[in-house]
Amino acid sequence: MNRAEKAALQLQAVAVLRMLKETRTYDELSSVTGLPAGDLNRYVNGHVLPGSERAREVVEGVGRDALSSELEARVRFDDEGYVDNSGVVFDQSFLDLVAPVAANSFGFERPDVILTAATDGITLGAAMARYFDARLAYAKKSKETAVEEFIESRQRLASGIELTYYLPASALSSGQRVLVVDDLIRSGETQELLLDIAKQADTTVTGVFALIGVSDKGLGRARELTDAPVGALTTLD
Repeated sequence: MNRAEKAALQLQAVAVLRMLKETRTYDELSSVTGLPAGDLNRYVNGHVLPGSERAREVVEGVGRDALSSELEARVRFDDEGYVDNSGVVFDQSFLDLVAPVAANSFGFERPDVILTAATDGITLGAAMARYFDARLAYAKKSKETAVEEFIESRQRLASGIELTYYLPASALSSGQRVLVVDDLIRSGETQELLLDIAKQADTTVTGVFALIGVSDKGLGRARELTDAPVGALTTLD
C-alpha cells in the first residue's frame, strides 16, 4: 500500500465512523467498533487519523455491517413486494461510503470500467468509478440516435416480454477489466445481459456487485455466469 492509498483508506474509515456517530454516543460507537471512546472522539473530530490496520478493520468489518443496517432502514416495500430504494440511490454521499467498503469486503480487482444499467444503477456506478478511478459505462433499453455501433444483448423473460440493452460499442474495449454493478439484483436477468455485453466486448469481468440482493436467486444466477466475486451489500427476503 503506497502513501496515497493509505491516506485514502484512513479517510474512508473516518467517514464511516462519522456516519455511525450521527445516531450514536461515543460509548455506543465504542461498543459497535470495539475501539476506545477517546480514540473514536479524536478520529471523528479530525484530530488524528486511525492507523492503516485499524482503518482497514473499520472499513471492511464495521463499515459493511453499519452500511448494511443503514441501507435496510432506508428501503421500503409496497403491498406487492416491490422495492423502493430511492432513499439510497439518490443519496450520493451514502453511496460514496459504500464503494470502498464493497471493494474491500468482496476483493474486487481494480477495474478499468464500471458497467451498469440505466437508470437506478448510475449513481452507484458513479461512486464505484470515482473510488476505482475507472470509467463509467451504462447500458440503456433504447438506442442513442447519433451512435452508429452498439453492443446489443437481448433476452426473453419468463413473462414473455423481451428485454434488450444497448451499449455504444466505443464504451468498452477488448482486454479491459469490467466490474458490473447495479442497485438491485432480483432475478439476475439484468446482470445476465450486462455480463453478456462484457463478454461480447471481449473484456474480463472482475466482479458483480449490487446494493441489494432480493433473495439469493439473482446472486446465484450471476455466480453461474462468472468466476469473479459476486456479492450484495445486503440481502432481503
